[in-house]
Amino acid sequence: MDVTRKYSCRKCLLREMDKNAYMENLYVYIDRIEEDSKADKAVYEDRLAVCKECKYLNEGLCGACGCFVELRAVMKNNVCPYEKW
Repeated sequence: MDVTRKYSCRKCLLREMDKNAYMENLYVYIDRIEEDSKADKAVYEDRLAVCKECKYLNEGLCGACGCFVELRAVMKNNVCPYEKW
């Protein structure tokens, strides 16, 4: 089965999608990012650990910038808006 066809909804807002479906869609998107654009796996996990302890984390979103923290953390050149990583 083509995962992108199962979870991709180009004309849906997140609030209109099943919560599990949009999270799956996010992980499919992350998987498709070119490896040379991604942070090292250890760096990614360290960043997520910092985010888990942050008071701005709310249901996977950063309250400071509104991003999905897992998407921001996976990108090599991204930084935390509060300079925590």
